[in-house]
Amino acid sequence: MILALARPDPKKNITTLVKAFGECRPLRELANLTLIMGNRDNIDEMSGTSATVLLSILKLIDKYDLYGQVAYPKHHKQYEVPDIYGLATKTKGVFINPAFIEPFGLTLIEAAAYGLPIVATKNGGPVDIHKVLDNGVLVDPHDQQSIADALLNLVSDKQLWARCRQNGLKNIHQFSWPEHCKTYLSRIAMCKPRQPQWQRSDLGFENSEHNSPGDSLRDIQDLSLNLKLSLDGEKSEGTGTLDSYLDSIDTKRNLENAKKATLMEKQDQIVGGGRNLEMRMRKYIFVIAVDCDSISDIPKIVKTVMDVAGNESSVGFILSTSLSISEVHSLLISGGISPLDFDAFICNSGGELYYPSTSSEGRPFIVDSDYQSHIEYRWGGEGLRKTLVRWATSVNDKNGEIVLEDESRSTVHFYAFNVKDPELVPPIKELRKLIRIQALRCNVIYCHNGTRLNVIPVLASRAQALRYLYVRWGMELSNVIIFVGECGDTDYEALLGGVRKTVIVKGIGNSALKLHSNRSYPLQHVLPTDSPNILQAEGCSTDEIRSSLRKLGVIKE
Repeated sequence: MILALARPDPKKNITTLVKAFGECRPLRELANLTLIMGNRDNIDEMSGTSATVLLSILKLIDKYDLYGQVAYPKHHKQYEVPDIYGLATKTKGVFINPAFIEPFGLTLIEAAAYGLPIVATKNGGPVDIHKVLDNGVLVDPHDQQSIADALLNLVSDKQLWARCRQNGLKNIHQFSWPEHCKTYLSRIAMCKPRQPQWQRSDLGFENSEHNSPGDSLRDIQDLSLNLKLSLDGEKSEGTGTLDSYLDSIDTKRNLENAKKATLMEKQDQIVGGGRNLEMRMRKYIFVIAVDCDSISDIPKIVKTVMDVAGNESSVGFILSTSLSISEVHSLLISGGISPLDFDAFICNSGGELYYPSTSSEGRPFIVDSDYQSHIEYRWGGEGLRKTLVRWATSVNDKNGEIVLEDESRSTVHFYAFNVKDPELVPPIKELRKLIRIQALRCNVIYCHNGTRLNVIPVLASRAQALRYLYVRWGMELSNVIIFVGECGDTDYEALLGGVRKTVIVKGIGNSALKLHSNRSYPLQHVLPTDSPNILQAEGCSTDEIRSSLRKLGVIKE
């Protein structure tokens, strides 16, 4: 029996399978074809595409006179599927998935579990499945002859059939749930250096070694989940390879712990000259993330927030903005504000993170290079930039010079574009959809009332930069107070909610409302205004902001 189990969808390519079977007489003499194509009562009641595929199959059966050689039952129960696989195996048959492209191919896993060799498309997930199982043949779904040849070889060559069956049963355990858990946790352990787990135990913080991926791996071993299936279905215990892996993790940890004091001292010397040690000890951190209608309004808001805090050394400040660090520096100097009054600067919509510096070399800021390494993950780089340039060209071809790349502001992990007319560019959700279709991962943000477009890595954003500071410096999120406008850039929502506290300054950023006008829901529906951690300040005066902080319990009566 040649078995195919798929819905009657053009993408499943069942018609090519029927043609291959119908035109290969040797194959027809050795096997019958069974097509399990879902359940139906009446073809006329099926969807248009499904009905078209089914009618095409019926016409092909009639054309090649395949009556008695092709089965296409109208109904089957879910509990009958294992018996169908078992019958195909008993008749020394083959399972085939001839889809033009298959994202994964669960039916291939199911067939292999019943000892059924497979013929599958070489496009998509079956490639990875076959690499593990090695229990069949991959074919070009467009090549009818190669499909027929692969099926004929498997049903005619008994030794090949037996070898594919044996390989499938021997390797199928690698797709079991316990094996998946073990592999997943092992990958997490290998990726651990990418997560910035700086040693914090010397300062009284919780030891990060508890509940680690290694501990979870030990749990799997203790529960005897690392079992393998033998050819006759019996279970046997693993060979201890996990033990050796865990031992290597423990050895690595010991080496890391031996370097703990030196590493912490080095980090404090390199990044921020020890000022970041103060960030860990702050009672409160005020994050100024107000997206103003005019850039010149930012110094005024910064001064107001600082005046509310007074001279309290227990309060730290972080400026979070879509501006570049050079723009931030010029803005602060023009407003008579010292960069040293801040603990950190989140710039370019979260694409870069800086600390103030008092180094003798005259550099006012030091970039956090570890943050740059962290957000490097899946960054599209030059390929992403070219895609964005092509998109900008297509917009300009329709409307003139509307979107222009700003190379002067762009950096390695940040691409900047200027938008002359925000009304003529697509909404942010459409642009994000375009990027996803191109299989690229990034955050795209309209800012400055839509006159700028910032593109940063998927792990970078103003909100995620705060999470990074929490992980690296032990900054307590519940003691973070974020100041935002009534509206803002298209990453505005991510700054609201959670355990941190938020002060929404009314009357600020209203011009950015047009950036959110394409939503299918009102913006207020996604703002948790009833949360005790979110309060609205009626204005941007010192008294109004102080009143909001008093209600949040930050300032005592």
